[in-house]
Amino acid sequence: VAMELVGNFNRPRTNIVLPRTFVPTVLRSDQEKQIMAVWDSCIFKAVLSAGAGFVLGAGLGLFSASITPNVTLPNEQPPSARQVLQEMKVSTLGYAKNFAAIGCMFAGVECTIESYRGKTDWKNGTLAGAVTGGALGLRAGLKAGFVGAMGFAAFSTAIDYYMRH
Repeated sequence: VAMELVGNFNRPRTNIVLPRTFVPTVLRSDQEKQIMAVWDSCIFKAVLSAGAGFVLGAGLGLFSASITPNVTLPNEQPPSARQVLQEMKVSTLGYAKNFAAIGCMFAGVECTIESYRGKTDWKNGTLAGAVTGGALGLRAGLKAGFVGAMGFAAFSTAIDYYMRH
């Protein structure tokens, strides 16, 4: 008798009740959810930051190479256009690779810390800056690693404070 009155419990829900808000609420499709999951992944953020860092670094490297004076000895020939362009290419790619590595490392560490903590606040950027600066500074020694960690953490905190306020 109970099965006749209640029926089976595997009914498809035809009416989903959404809480009322001041803005209209729209349900996302499965494709939108998948795209949002990709955009929110740490790997995507790190790769995107590496690409943006590469472009920014290339621009700064090109600018830096263009204002670098060509100093030659008085009895030497000035460098040819080919040599100047080759030096500009090397400088531009050097800056681009460094900025890409910094962007990838910082974004990846920050996203990982944010995912682990479950919070989005200033501490994520500060910790990511400390890890990134320390890792980059360790190539020059322990003291340089510590100074790099503190400097990058302070810079990250200042930028984060400026962007949020």
